[in-house]
Amino acid sequence: MDFELDLTDLLMGSALADIYDAKILIVDDNPSNVALLEAVLEEEEYKNIYSTTDPFQVLPLYREHQFDLILLDIRMPGMSGIEVLQQLGAVTRDDFLPVIVLTAQTDQDTRQKALEAGAKDFITKPFEDWEVLLRIQNTLQTRLFYTRQIVRADLLENEVIKRTTEIRETQFEIVQCLGAAGELRDNETGAHVKRMSHICSLLASKRGLGKDFSTLLLYASTMHDVGKIGIPDSILLKPGKLSPEEWQVMKQHPKIGARIIGDHDSSIISLARETALYHHEKWDGTGYPHGIAGDKIPVSARIAAISDVFDALTSARPYKQAWPVEKALEVIREESGKHFEPIMVELFVENLPEIIEIKNRYLDQEIY
Repeated sequence: MDFELDLTDLLMGSALADIYDAKILIVDDNPSNVALLEAVLEEEEYKNIYSTTDPFQVLPLYREHQFDLILLDIRMPGMSGIEVLQQLGAVTRDDFLPVIVLTAQTDQDTRQKALEAGAKDFITKPFEDWEVLLRIQNTLQTRLFYTRQIVRADLLENEVIKRTTEIRETQFEIVQCLGAAGELRDNETGAHVKRMSHICSLLASKRGLGKDFSTLLLYASTMHDVGKIGIPDSILLKPGKLSPEEWQVMKQHPKIGARIIGDHDSSIISLARETALYHHEKWDGTGYPHGIAGDKIPVSARIAAISDVFDALTSARPYKQAWPVEKALEVIREESGKHFEPIMVELFVENLPEIIEIKNRYLDQEIY
């Protein structure tokens, strides 16, 4: 895809320039060795060369400059190259920092300790210029490849996040549209959907269910009554009281809603189905369509139930006047332990000012 082509151009286009722009630190207590290495690297046109004869300065210098390669002597007064490697290892666990050891000691014990401490290669003193340059070039190419892979991984991760966000936003949009369709079918306005869903999200947050769940419920709860699409007009829009037979038909809308939403692995679709199917269940088991009780009712539906009833009671409809908040609150308190979970009633009362603010923010004349 285009993204991959752009990434390849970005990473491969200036490979050689990247190597010669690398930050290289020379560490040797002998100034003559430092001067020789600096001359060799400058002759090869490496641009960012740093040096020190003090091993205690390596860690501070690395923190300041974030070197791409370190040429490190092993035998130095005060702190050995092995100890320097151990210091660097403690601060570069998540990075690939190439260190080439410069040493006249070729014994197995020294080489083993240096490799265990993090050295990537060795140059034996006295050294040939061509060997130093080739080992540096090879090591920097490895460093460059590592850096490219990290950049590529970061860019791909960002692309995945972007695409995932787009998919989720599309799902949210579809869910909201279906939710609005269900309410408009029932002579409701989209403002009810907004009020109810924002109250659900608020209560989920106050209950400590986390930001992700609260956000999902904000969108999922908009579909709580989408099943009303499947109820005949003669029943759904009837101005008077429903007959027992009509009421049995009306009570099927949660199941119809669950069928409309479907059974999908998507977190928002799954939560929307759950809320639609169970939001008319009651804490004492007298609700519908399944008559389940207590903790068997999903928490999303327990939240949706109290949010939906409160907004329905306090909203004007063609067949009724809006109830005062105090009267609706009285009913909610009376239904604690019966229709509603007692904890949800307590949470609702505690957060009433914010709930009223939501009601005032989304008025019925604001069509969804």
